[in-house]
Amino acid sequence: MWIQVRSMDGQKNVRIDNLSKLTKIEDLREKLVDHFNAGPERQRLFFRGKQLVDGHTLFDYDVGLNEIVQILVKPVATDTASPSKKENGVTEQENGSQESSDSGFDAGDIDTLYKVGEKVDARDIKMGAWFEARILRIIPPATKPNSEALSSSSPQNFDIPSYLYRIAYDGYPDEENLEEKDIRPRARHKRDWEDVNVGDTMMINHNCDDPKQRGYWYDGCVTKKYTTDKGTKKLFCKLLLGTGLDSIDECEIKFLDEMFEIEPPKAPGVTLKNDEGEKKTPECPYCNDKPSRRKCYYCHCRICDSKDDAENTLLCDECDNAYHMQCLDPPVTSLPTDEQWFCPDCKNDTSAVVTAGEKLKMSKKKSKMMSNINKDCTRDWGKGMACVGRTKVCTIVPSNHFGAIPGVPVGTLWKFRVQVSESGVHRPHVAGIHGRENEGAYSIVLSGGYEDDKDSGKEFTYTGSGGRDLSGNRRTAPQSSDQQLTHMNRALAKNCDAPISEKGAKAKDWQKGKPVRVVRNCKEKKISKYAPEEGNRYDGIYKVVEYWSQKGSSGFLVWKFLLKRDDPSPAPWEKEGQKMAKKLNLVMQYPEGYLESKQAAAAEASGDSTKGKSRKRKSNSAASPAKKARNELSRGIKQLIGEDDVNKKIWDELLAGATQDSSKGFLPAVEDAFKCICCQEVVFQPVTTSCGHNVCKGCLGRSFKAEVYSCPNCRYALGEDYEMQVNQTLKKILLDLFPGYTAGR
Repeated sequence: MWIQVRSMDGQKNVRIDNLSKLTKIEDLREKLVDHFNAGPERQRLFFRGKQLVDGHTLFDYDVGLNEIVQILVKPVATDTASPSKKENGVTEQENGSQESSDSGFDAGDIDTLYKVGEKVDARDIKMGAWFEARILRIIPPATKPNSEALSSSSPQNFDIPSYLYRIAYDGYPDEENLEEKDIRPRARHKRDWEDVNVGDTMMINHNCDDPKQRGYWYDGCVTKKYTTDKGTKKLFCKLLLGTGLDSIDECEIKFLDEMFEIEPPKAPGVTLKNDEGEKKTPECPYCNDKPSRRKCYYCHCRICDSKDDAENTLLCDECDNAYHMQCLDPPVTSLPTDEQWFCPDCKNDTSAVVTAGEKLKMSKKKSKMMSNINKDCTRDWGKGMACVGRTKVCTIVPSNHFGAIPGVPVGTLWKFRVQVSESGVHRPHVAGIHGRENEGAYSIVLSGGYEDDKDSGKEFTYTGSGGRDLSGNRRTAPQSSDQQLTHMNRALAKNCDAPISEKGAKAKDWQKGKPVRVVRNCKEKKISKYAPEEGNRYDGIYKVVEYWSQKGSSGFLVWKFLLKRDDPSPAPWEKEGQKMAKKLNLVMQYPEGYLESKQAAAAEASGDSTKGKSRKRKSNSAASPAKKARNELSRGIKQLIGEDDVNKKIWDELLAGATQDSSKGFLPAVEDAFKCICCQEVVFQPVTTSCGHNVCKGCLGRSFKAEVYSCPNCRYALGEDYEMQVNQTLKKILLDLFPGYTAGR
């Protein structure tokens, strides 16, 4: 594989090939020597905020193909003082051992810029950032300074030999020898936004990985400063990383209230009072250690809400919340010796661990929820089949299709609502209205939810939705507030051939309204004789005649809708409808494996397995007539099929299969036969190729744009000059068989 290695300033980007997940970090450094002119010891590699360490592999840091690794090159260290040379007969090591007093070493009458114990800002030469530090001791230069030349120079123009200062960073255990150019007086004067100008250099806080979080202190040169129209202050700086290091351009500074003046080098012998007004990076980046924000979610004790006593505060290794040792129950008397410590909320309960052979224990949270359940409830929740996930999705028509679903005749029966959803007739599992507020309603389900509804078969009064408190896991509840003409109620009102009105409206010509598919549920049997005895039944197309608001039997305002049947197919409760159902063999449809599982359960309960097998054979034989059932094709469709000469072989096979024992049915077989191999949908704007295959015109056009001039099915060479002619006859046939399937294509 290969990765990209980019310098910190982004000016140089190198691609490194011939790598693997098991490449060592030290091997990667060797490959970068020639590209960045730096040896392995001068390279610092970073990936996603982590520094890559030798001995590990790219796999350990999850470095993948074409990932970007950043490199920071350390400057070449200059040897300013040889440890073997002596100063006044004493070596540097001996001198360092003798410098235990606060006054530092004895250099005669010469005063150094800084004294031992003085607080300064020290630059980390590896990364170019400034840190607060304290001087431990002073290492003399290799040659003795000229005191006469120093005394003759003014404080503004002095020249002191290069001393080395042994410093210790505040809050860090590291000690380092630095030259005077990498040390300066500690910053103590803040810069206001009004005093900042383009071109000024000052000390700012910036995080290169995440600018919104706190980072390190850098010297920054202001490149842009402006205020947006909304009053937001914007400041961009160029980070100066020091001598020998690159700069980083166009860094947006987020902490505008923490900008400091860069203190100039002081004259020898001058001591600055820098104990007050010093910059200080807050321990908590969220509340900035402000006393006014007493309660901070991230740094205060989660039990007593106090920020005090930081020495006796424990941080959870899982949630990073703080806890006082004395506030825990039981209190912790000493610091934990384990590598990780977890708070009571994150710590696993060892008693809840399931060992081999034991049953799964119920969690505290779940047991508390189970205790609130009314165990005396005898309600039938549909055996869990109401809200089970769909295993099939209707793709013949889009979800916002108005009108009948191809292949679903009037009188079709389903056992569960999830099957109705899979067929595309009514897609919601539980809701009674399916629609969109700005388009209209596509389907509704009559389930007898309101006592004052009236159903006379070919027309019925339907009560809208809303006004019920369905909090928790309740599906239904008594009316507790007025219904509004919004959401699904407004969608159903959109189907009426009249403008939307808060006072209600009546259709000018009700048959011109948008069609609504109606499904009756067996629960409506308590208020209507037209409901099925079992399950759900598709009763055809209805249209909204009028809608109005009135006070319901519950005393609250409800919206009423009057719908009339407008479907050419006979109603299922009529004699003609019953004949049609018998002819099409419209029997109750069950989920796959449902009857078999019921029979097996009954056989197991009775203890007679042979009876279960005989019932199963009987069930399979009873289902065989459904396999022979097919939809009768209209005379117009048959005539169009006869005119489609280029697809004659396909149509002959489909028609022959429709008259035989086919478990798939005619429409699903047509859908499979004329499915585009590119988009896996029924072909839209079908193009019948010279090799006898059917492809969408758009899919074939995209293939030609990619300079692939062959049939997507069989790779037959069509040629660059091939004319894509739409098969108009096949287009009409598919539109008649699958009305609305082109919507959204």
